[in-house]
Amino acid sequence: MSGETGRNDCAIRARGLTKRFGNFTAVDHVDLEVPARHVYGFLGPNGSGKSTTIRMLCGLLTPSEGEIDVLGLSVPREAEALRKRIGYMTQKFSLFDDLGVRENLQFMAAVQGVPKARTRQRIDELIEQYHFGDRQKQLAGTMSGGQKQRLALACAVIHDPELLFLDEPTSAVDPESRRDFWEKLFELTDAGTTMLVSTHLMDEAERCHRLAVLDRGVLVADGTPAELTGRLEGRTFVVASAQPRRAQQPLAQADDVLGVAQVGNELRVIVREGLADGDEALARLKQLLAERDPQARIEPVQPNLEDVFVAVTRQQHPGQERAA
Repeated sequence: MSGETGRNDCAIRARGLTKRFGNFTAVDHVDLEVPARHVYGFLGPNGSGKSTTIRMLCGLLTPSEGEIDVLGLSVPREAEALRKRIGYMTQKFSLFDDLGVRENLQFMAAVQGVPKARTRQRIDELIEQYHFGDRQKQLAGTMSGGQKQRLALACAVIHDPELLFLDEPTSAVDPESRRDFWEKLFELTDAGTTMLVSTHLMDEAERCHRLAVLDRGVLVADGTPAELTGRLEGRTFVVASAQPRRAQQPLAQADDVLGVAQVGNELRVIVREGLADGDEALARLKQLLAERDPQARIEPVQPNLEDVFVAVTRQQHPGQERAA
């Protein structure tokens, strides 16, 4: 592939990206474009192929098929040159528990080849930016999950990477720490860093500039959160019933219903494509509930990303094993 990627506002471009382990296809002919200076989300259930894809994009895993261009470099052929320009953070945080905050940063600076003349200034910047001024000597192993997360992010950006890969980085921390973490990500994006973040959390997916949904190794949806939810307009409803479990049964068994789930005392329903419009879908739902709960109230609602996730993953072939 050509070296134009870094110059045309596309940080990552993959075509036909595939990874097989024996007879098992973990990632199946994925096409991907990640805009520069964006937070790009990889949304998918555990085992959908997110981590395998990220490892191929980083040059850590050789694809079975396909072409990868990252920051204008052909991967995996130019993976060594790429590693100097990217950061990588996993959910395990990869810190040395018996080293302090500054010591962890010093170690990572050496690993990433930060010039010695620049190291002290860079570490001081990160300690101030990530609020470790009073914890520089604290051992990483004694820190809370949110503190470890912030330190791991600081370590991942010690060398000012142009592109940062984050593989489910907030799965082990509380909601408040996740919010603080995302503020740091947007600060980095504002400064010019591109992010690729894998997650299975809907509130995180909503924060991304753009999303790809992976299921069983297949890219099943791609777009901004607004574009993805817009494709479900007229197909999502709330059913208020005095007996939601009783009302759920005929809906769950109907071919026209793609998904139904109880949320509190209500049912959230997604109908399949093919019904002419929202009015036809509404009439069909009333027909399905006529015998079990004719008094049920059915109202259209705005789709959300969880609805998108259910809709696109339910269209995949059942019974297929999930990728790592």
